[in-house]
Order: sequence, then structure tokens, then C-alpha cells
Amino acid sequence: MPAGPGDHGPRLPPAARPKSPDLVTISDVARHAGVAVSTVSYVLSGKRAISEVTRNRVLASIRMLGYHPNAGARALASRRANVIALVLPLRSGMQVPVVMQFAMAVVTTARTVEHDVLLVTSDEGPAGLRRIAASAMVDGLLLMDVEMHDSRVPLLRELGRPSVLIGFPADPTGLTCVDLDFHRAGAVCVEHLAGLGHRRIALLGAPAAVYDRGTGFAHRTRNGILDAAARLGVDTVVRPCEEGTAAVRRELVELLDRWPDLSGLIVQNESAVGPVLATLPTLGRRVPEDVSVVGICPDQFAEQASPRLTSVPLPAEEVGQQAVSLLMRKVHDEPVPDATLLEPRLTIRDSTAAAPGDGR
Repeated sequence: MPAGPGDHGPRLPPAARPKSPDLVTISDVARHAGVAVSTVSYVLSGKRAISEVTRNRVLASIRMLGYHPNAGARALASRRANVIALVLPLRSGMQVPVVMQFAMAVVTTARTVEHDVLLVTSDEGPAGLRRIAASAMVDGLLLMDVEMHDSRVPLLRELGRPSVLIGFPADPTGLTCVDLDFHRAGAVCVEHLAGLGHRRIALLGAPAAVYDRGTGFAHRTRNGILDAAARLGVDTVVRPCEEGTAAVRRELVELLDRWPDLSGLIVQNESAVGPVLATLPTLGRRVPEDVSVVGICPDQFAEQASPRLTSVPLPAEEVGQQAVSLLMRKVHDEPVPDATLLEPRLTIRDSTAAAPGDGR
């Protein structure tokens, strides 16, 4: 029959039409190459010796059809899912923009080792860990927001699944942990202020909920500050600080009313950095002439502050890279250190100076 208008030759029956590469199956490859499905599987996995002629024929069919083994097939072949779980419960008092810097570092590093990241944000505690570990969904677990007496820790020791904690519980025995050395970070801040002649300082810390649930980084920083202050003979007061300019102002007013000779301030609360620097001049305290301010925060907060903030930065990218690297080594049964503590470094900017009357 002659072709009608718009016809371009004979129509192929549905079975003969080329498939989209996304729809091509291993059976299609086997049929095209004239071999068994198991032969294609062995060519892909390398688990059995296949003749060079057959192997080349299978690979030619794979290229011609545009076949890509799906993730499930790869997982069955390797017994790995190529996915890691990042367990990051979103709780009150958390600085989400800062936490997400750590999460993004994990995600980008995982991609360099051909792994995706399953983000688990619900606060299910041990039950959530058990559910994830019992499935074949992930090769290993990364845990954030680690508490001093974290209820997830005993289960981690029992599970026998590769895991790494970003943070340290009170007892890290039998665990793999990585973090900034927050105890030392607190001490570094005190040493800097004491070296400038400041004799009374305060810590404006995270919201009370963070301390109340025993979050490790907050308690370790506080202990580092108190230990260094005792060693150097510096009077120190520690105060949690809620979010918002009004809450920051209330804390500063009370601090300065009770300790009018306060001349050094350490801030470990990213949301409070801007309000602290903006509020102090309205209370008659210039920065740094009357009060020196040091932050423990990401560099971007310190650089964008006015005045630019002397700070110990949070090395989110390095911590995320280290965490993924440690987990991959555990997945491949390679030895890893129990503890990886990153040394804090102080960057001196415009917000600190000699204590008033120190004569420097």
C-alpha cells in the first residue's frame, strides 16, 4: 500500500521498536547478544571467566542498546547499596544553617566515592537506628548531634554495622568519632583574652535546650573555658542564650549589671553573633575598646560581622570529609583510629583588643 501523507515508511510493531536506554533490561542485552542472562551478569560482575569473544559481544550489545545496570542490580552484585545514612535529628536550639554545612560536606564527599546519602531527620533514637540498620538500604551510618549520654550509643556497639559519629559522647569506647576539639577551642578563646589582659569574661552559649539534653559540643566547650579560666586565674561566668535580639539584649543587660567590669565575651551561638555586636554599643560598651568579643562559629559569620569577629572557625567541610573517609574505610574492613580530633585555630580580627586600663 502506498504511503499516505505524513507516513515515513513501514511502522515497526511495538516489540521491534528501540527501547529507551532507561527501559533496557539485562534480558534485552542477553537476547541481543545471543547469550544467557547469567552470562551478561558474569560479564558485568567479573565473578566468572568469560571468553574474550563472548565478553566483547556482550559489551557491544550493552553499548548499542545503551544499557545501564540499575542500582538494585549493582547492590545485589556487590552486596552493597552505595548509600550511607546521615542521621541528623532536627531538635530545638539547633542552628540549622550551620548543621547543613556539615550535611553538605558529607553529601559532596560521599559522591566522590560513588555513594548517595539518605538523610534521616526524625528523632527516633535507638528505634530509628535499628530500623535503618536492619534494612539493606545503607552500607553504613553517620550520626550527628551527639549527646554526652546518647541513647543511640549502646545500640551502635551492638549492631556491628559500620558507623561514625560526628561528635563525642562521654564514653567513646568502641566507637569511631570525629569532631573539632571543642574543649581545646574553649581554652584557646580564654587564652587569647587572658593574654590581652582580660580578667573577667563570659560565655554566651547555645540555647538552654542544647545544654539540657547534654549535647556534646556545648558541654565540651564550656568545660574547656572553665578549665582554662581556672588555670589562668580568670573569673568566668557561663550563660545559655536563646535566639533573637531581645533575648541577647536581656542577657547582656543582666551580665553587665552584675559584672560591670566584664571586658571579654565568648559567643558560641551563631544566631547571637550579630545581635551581640549590635547591642553592646547601645549599652555604652564599644567593641573592642570596652569589650572584646570572640566567636566559635563558621568563618562566614566572623567575616561578615561588624566589626570583623576574632574567632575559632567550625571546620564543617573537613569534618564531613573525615567522617565519610572513616566510614568508607570501615565499610571496606580497613582499620581506623577510634578518635579524630581536629585542632582548633584562632583567627584574630577586629573584635578583640587589650583590656581597658591594661596599658597595651
